[in-house]
Amino acid sequence: MKAVRIHEYGGPEVLKYEDIEVPTPKPNEVLLRVKACALNHLDLWIRQGLPKVKTLPHILGSDISGEVTAVGELCWRVKPGQRVLLAPGVSCRQCEQCVSGNDNQCRQYTLFGSGVLGGNREYITAPEYAVIPIPDSLGFEEAAAAPLVFLTAWHMLFGRAGLQAGEDVLVLAASSGVGMAAVQLAKLFHCRVIATAGGETKMAKAKALGADHVIDHYKQDIAAEVKSFTGKRGVDVVFEHVGAATFAGSTASLASGGRWVTCGITTGYDVKLDLRPLFTKHQALLGSFMGTLGELHRVLKFVFQGKLKPVVDRVYPMQEIAAAHQHLENKEQFGKVVVVP
Repeated sequence: MKAVRIHEYGGPEVLKYEDIEVPTPKPNEVLLRVKACALNHLDLWIRQGLPKVKTLPHILGSDISGEVTAVGELCWRVKPGQRVLLAPGVSCRQCEQCVSGNDNQCRQYTLFGSGVLGGNREYITAPEYAVIPIPDSLGFEEAAAAPLVFLTAWHMLFGRAGLQAGEDVLVLAASSGVGMAAVQLAKLFHCRVIATAGGETKMAKAKALGADHVIDHYKQDIAAEVKSFTGKRGVDVVFEHVGAATFAGSTASLASGGRWVTCGITTGYDVKLDLRPLFTKHQALLGSFMGTLGELHRVLKFVFQGKLKPVVDRVYPMQEIAAAHQHLENKEQFGKVVVVP
């Protein structure tokens, strides 16, 4: 079969399209013919060696959809021929965190394409618990664009920030996969959404997704615009994943009792924090990483019903994956970049 592997760290040129053996599923595993695999910033970071993986060569790709071609002898829930997607995270399923439903806090928790080989190939094996059937109404490319971003956004908004219907939410970088997921989720629960994006085209697309107000984060003062939209009150929840470039503006946008939640640092991690409003205004700063398998099943119900829509920016043949990486690296996308075998 064909696969894309990295044998060293570096730029898009280290992605090698080559032949490898088709994997054999274990008794508790499923063999999947990959139909689509969506890119994430994690692919870029691992390709660059931040963080380094245990062994090279390595296969990237965390967001995977496809068709079941074979199942191990202990599998009972899925059958050959089913259209499915994979939960992006895998865990031990045995520790205290896993059996308590907090599998994303398992010490062995990892992602396809990170701690285990990913989906940039024609066939992949996966534990049966990670396999989720999809409806015929959902295309493979859209299915691959859904799991990681909608799971991350759900856990941030509801699992960590405790978002309530009718609250005001600021979503940073709405043109990203996780940003577009957050805009849709907040609107689904009748919140007022203020989004940021770079440039008129991306701002218009954020508005079309449901944002009530949009801020150009390259040209406008985020906190000042938020205070203008909210009558100087600020927002109840800030959905952050950009990092140093927007930290000051996003924290200054919080209302009294507001919750700031982040899952990423695409522009850097070294920030300066004024602690005074944190305690005088009863604010909370929260970290979030992925989400639980149960949360994934919950949010995917809305995707399968068509109430949440994965946004696919562009689709590349897998042999052109270097161009797909470059497109994502240049921040040219709105939504998810997908490769197909």
